[in-house]
Formats: sequence, structure tokens, C-alpha cells
Amino acid sequence: MRIGVYGGTFNPIHIGHTSLAQSLVEQHMVDEVWLMVSPQNPMKQPTADDYQHRLNMARIATRGMAHIRVSDFERSLPLPSYTITTLNSLSHEYPQHQFTLIIGADNWQRFGHWYQADEILRRYSVIIYRRPLFDIDPHTLPPNVSIADTPLYDVSSTEIRNRQKLKMTSPDVLKYIRTHHLYFCHTISADSNPEP
Repeated sequence: MRIGVYGGTFNPIHIGHTSLAQSLVEQHMVDEVWLMVSPQNPMKQPTADDYQHRLNMARIATRGMAHIRVSDFERSLPLPSYTITTLNSLSHEYPQHQFTLIIGADNWQRFGHWYQADEILRRYSVIIYRRPLFDIDPHTLPPNVSIADTPLYDVSSTEIRNRQKLKMTSPDVLKYIRTHHLYFCHTISADSNPEP
């Protein structure tokens, strides 16, 4: 089976994440997408937000979505979570599957700075999804790297943590955020409109 590995902190997960995963499956670019919730992204500062909350929200957001799976596989791996370590460990654990890395156009532009980037490209295929303000020339890509024609969502997890664009999360995730007082949302009443 062709598995797309879509890693991130998902802090929190939003509609852009889930719509992208569904789109890649619908376009038959992969058979399944595994959302790899990272305990710690080596390219970002460690987050104080609890890993279990991020995992729970990802599972809530993908409930009932066919061919989308939330994985805590990186929980058992050494920190920080390097992509090559994750991919190699997945290939060892699930030799029956073919793994493809899914990354945004913004990450592709700095991909050369990733740990063992050449080894990733040597062993795995890569799908790049579009991001606002980041253009990729398909003629410059290696043969095993492709660009997906996926919807553009102008939203980031940072905006949601800062109480902007809260409607870009699923209602059940937003309820979870409020119930557990995450991202300062305990100051927002259930009846308030989070959009400016």
C-alpha cells in the first residue's frame, strides 16, 4: 500500500490539514495518509502544549474520514523527530508498505537544510503541496518529487492559537480546545464569534 506520511506538530490540527490529506487520497496519489503527530519538531522551538492533547484533537478531527489515520509512531522514537529516522523506522516496521513524504512548498524551499535531506530523496518519493506565497518550478524537481494540485487554505495553527480563524477548526476540535482551556480559549465564551 502507498502511504503518505504527513508529519507535523498539528498544534492544533485544522481544516487545511484534513482537506489536504483527503485530496491526496481522492487524487490517488497515495492510498492512505498517516498524520504523524510529532512530539518535537527539530525545526521549531519545543512546544509547551501537551502532546496528548494534540494527538486527541487530530483523532477527533479525522473521525469518520476514510483512509486518513492518525499515528503516534514518533512517540517511541528518539527526540528530536528527524524525518529520515521516522521514514526508515516505518519502512522497517511495515515492510509491506511504500512510504511517501508529504511536505509543503515552504518546507521544500528549505529542504536542503533538513537532516540527511539527500538520504530522504535517495530512498523515498516526496509529494509537495502548495502553500500561499511559495511557488515551486516543477522543472527543477528531482524525478521522485511531484507537486500535488491541492486546495489552498490561508490558515496556520499559529493563527488558531492566537484566537484568529478559529472557524478553520472542526466544531468538535474547537469544543475540545474550549473544554481543556487550550490556547487561552478559556477567555472565549461558547457563544462568541471568534472571527474579526
